[in-house]
Amino acid sequence: TARTRQVTGEFGHVYEQQYAVALFNSVRFEIEGGGGPQSQLLHRKNPLEDRSIFSGGLFQYLEENKRWRNRFVFVAHERSLRPKGTINCAGYKALTSMEEYLELINTSLPGIKAKVGSGQFVKCATQFPLILWHPYARHHYFCVLTEKEQKKWHAVLQDCVRHSNNGLSEECRVQTPAFTDAMRLHRQAQGHYGTWDMMCGGPPQILANLVMETLHPELRNLIGPRLKGKIQQRQRNWMLISEAVYKQVLSQTQAQYEALVQACEVQTSRLDTVLRTDMDQIITSKEHVSGKIRALVLPRAGQLLRGSVQPFLSSILEALMEPTSRGFSEVRDVFFRELVEVSKNTLNGGGKDKLAEHMEKISMLAFHPVKMQSCYEKVEQLNLEGLQQRFDVSSPSVFIQRAQILMREQMDNAVYTFEHLLHQSLEGKVQGGEDLCKTIHCCQDRVLKKYDYDSSTVRKKFFKEALLQIIIPYMLKQLSPSFHLVRELIFEDFSQFILVENVFEEVVLQSVTKDIMMAVKEAAVQKKHNLYRDSMILTNSDPNLHLLGENPSVDWATQFRGGNEEPEGALGGGGQSSRRRRQVVSMIQLDEMGPLPYESCLETPTEPDSPDSVGLSARALRICSEMHNYGSWAVTHPLVLHVLLFSSRGHCRQAVDANSLACHPTEMDIVVYNISL
Repeated sequence: TARTRQVTGEFGHVYEQQYAVALFNSVRFEIEGGGGPQSQLLHRKNPLEDRSIFSGGLFQYLEENKRWRNRFVFVAHERSLRPKGTINCAGYKALTSMEEYLELINTSLPGIKAKVGSGQFVKCATQFPLILWHPYARHHYFCVLTEKEQKKWHAVLQDCVRHSNNGLSEECRVQTPAFTDAMRLHRQAQGHYGTWDMMCGGPPQILANLVMETLHPELRNLIGPRLKGKIQQRQRNWMLISEAVYKQVLSQTQAQYEALVQACEVQTSRLDTVLRTDMDQIITSKEHVSGKIRALVLPRAGQLLRGSVQPFLSSILEALMEPTSRGFSEVRDVFFRELVEVSKNTLNGGGKDKLAEHMEKISMLAFHPVKMQSCYEKVEQLNLEGLQQRFDVSSPSVFIQRAQILMREQMDNAVYTFEHLLHQSLEGKVQGGEDLCKTIHCCQDRVLKKYDYDSSTVRKKFFKEALLQIIIPYMLKQLSPSFHLVRELIFEDFSQFILVENVFEEVVLQSVTKDIMMAVKEAAVQKKHNLYRDSMILTNSDPNLHLLGENPSVDWATQFRGGNEEPEGALGGGGQSSRRRRQVVSMIQLDEMGPLPYESCLETPTEPDSPDSVGLSARALRICSEMHNYGSWAVTHPLVLHVLLFSSRGHCRQAVDANSLACHPTEMDIVVYNISL
């Protein structure tokens, strides 16, 4: 508690200063305007609203009773769900072998190393483990029956980690810059320059990681030698201690961060008034201070730049460009293959009904962890070996994760733009198979051109930011001057908005920006990795496209497949088909519905007013979560379809031919569509 108060107090002081600076930058940007190249693709807001990402059954190891239990896991962006338990994946690593796990465990307590064969830490129930490892928080152990399932789940867990790590909203124009700048300056004051792997999750989690960065090794040195028992028992006890400490720290940083933000927001109105009144004087004062600092810094910065940075610029850039560009190229290929598949199936019959079915699936392609995995794997080959030590880069994981998030955004933008263009082309028109294919190809070509342009713009921006993240901390550490004399040049009235540390960083940034811009520009001129030149501007063939982006997402099922006939008993909640929860990908296998190992009856939380809790086998849930969107198609499909009615206790009450329409589901029934081929 004392350490948490100390660290958050020191950070809070820096945050209050950076909040005023971030507010100044935000107001100045608003007044002066500005911005980069305009995106050609549409951007979807809240893409995960009412969407399920993944569901399926697996085994989970419970520390409390040392047993493996059947679990049904549901990955969704839905806060109204009431599960038995949740896992916040920020800061975790998803592992697929005990060897990887033991390597990380052995570093937790120095001098204590367990081998894989000697009394395993956790005896896995199958040969295909899945482990979520965190340096401070509780570890989670799962396993599945097949290698194929393991690969799918690993892709899903990695996507959960990637999404959770990206916890700072870019839409917050003041709070997010204030937090990131304060965190960076606070760590620099402690002598930590460069990237930080634990800058992941929301602000309270990042603050907790900041506290644990110094507290954890101290506790380990204090408590580690006193732990008794076998190697595995000592490691287990240390993990329990670490988890308990992290929980306590996190609960305190949560409360203290909320209080800090509230205190800053109280001052916002007053600061905003001062800024808008005295903006010209503040800018003049800042430029005066910048001039003095430039006179002191630029000679040394230029020498450092020529001797220690410029010789390595091209090699750093190439190390970043090669895997990143391959990843973005794979995104394009995956998108193209999906659209080719849509065209083929549309041409083979089905018309708009079949097209709507495929568009429902493709609409969330960017959030399909398994289909996107090939794209992400390309970027994971990014390697900065030989450069990490020189420039104090802890690992390339920060850049890999950022590139993967940008790839997912570009895929979603491409899909979203294609949806709106296609919907606009089909509206009010009756088209057959060949005409539909021509329309699809036309929209596809337009979107791919826009994707190539946006991909080039996004990658160039990413390369510049990555180079700055590598080089600037190195230069700051090498220069590290003192500016006590310069502080006297700042008027006291403007001292809240002009901080010497920030001005110094800006001067160093300006000294290296020209070289970085030239390096990226040369790569574009040489047409490396399909980068466009800065002078190239894509002709806007869709001047009214941005107006389409203001419309809500296209509900293909409702408009083209009669989705309003969704049965009452279908999972998804909400009653309205346009608001049902739709699943992106599932572990369900419809072709070999033999006995599954997940047949235990799992208790599902219900509403407080419900008289009974619904027990449903994981197998039934797996079928149900996949098939509940196909009600109108299923009831009319001949021969192959049966309806299974599960009672509130999870037992199959009735199995009838769907074509006979003899079943009448009640409110306590779960309707499951089971295809028998």
